Amino acid sequence: MWDYSDKVKDHFLNPRNVGEVEDPDGVGEVGSLACGDALRLTFTLDEEGRIKDIKFKTFGCASAIASSSALTEIVKGMTLEEAEKVDNQVLAEFLGGLPEEKMHCSVMGKEALEAAIANYRGEEAVKEEYEIVCKCFGVTDKEIERVAKENRLTTVEQVTDFTKAGGGCQACHPKIEAILKELWGSKPAAPVEKRLPKGKKLSNLQKIRLIEETLEREILPPIRSDGGDLELIDVEGSKVMVALRGTCSFCPQSNFTLKHFVEAKLREFVSPEIEVEEVKS
Repeated sequence: MWDYSDKVKDHFLNPRNVGEVEDPDGVGEVGSLACGDALRLTFTLDEEGRIKDIKFKTFGCASAIASSSALTEIVKGMTLEEAEKVDNQVLAEFLGGLPEEKMHCSVMGKEALEAAIANYRGEEAVKEEYEIVCKCFGVTDKEIERVAKENRLTTVEQVTDFTKAGGGCQACHPKIEAILKELWGSKPAAPVEKRLPKGKKLSNLQKIRLIEETLEREILPPIRSDGGDLELIDVEGSKVMVALRGTCSFCPQSNFTLKHFVEAKLREFVSPEIEVEEVKS
């Protein structure tokens, strides 16, 4: 059974803005019943160009319904330019987190919004050439590249969690691996070894060394690939203080990156008690 947050449960059991807007200004449809998830999004704008009303119809699991409901709540009242900046990580954070295996539901919401905005503008949702990599779920190479960059995905399993690509016959796994290799380099960061026996407490010096090693091998490569950087400032017990540099210093998703990427990795490879705190400088 999935470990859903209370907010996910609330939006699943009491979804907001279900249905279809009359005479919509924009319509977006993604997914298909054949693949197990489908979402239709419609919206209207007010005289100032803000989203006046937005509704959804979805066929899918609890995460798909909750993500769609959350999306409509978040973007209502926004301009289209503001709404375009709402990505799947914002949705997941708004809901108090989603299981990794269900992150594709939040990605679907973002794609439906993009399609609806493109429809309003009279544009094609997808303009560039693409190749369907996963024929089981109709996922293209461009979709995999975009989602992998936005969420710093480095394994086929993560790509499957976020896009469903590779979750069927698995024939596309080599192609997905090739896409990830192209994104992150020919030598992916090797996992950091957990050197101490389970249950043995780290000394402060061991902890600092393991934190530095985890940063270099697991965390900094994907951050630097996007023009960002991160500096270790100090370690006090289980509190790790860092400063964001480059594009990360002004990224609107920096807090999510610190908590759901940096802190998660340090908890995985160093200690489950680690807490990351940003130092402004």
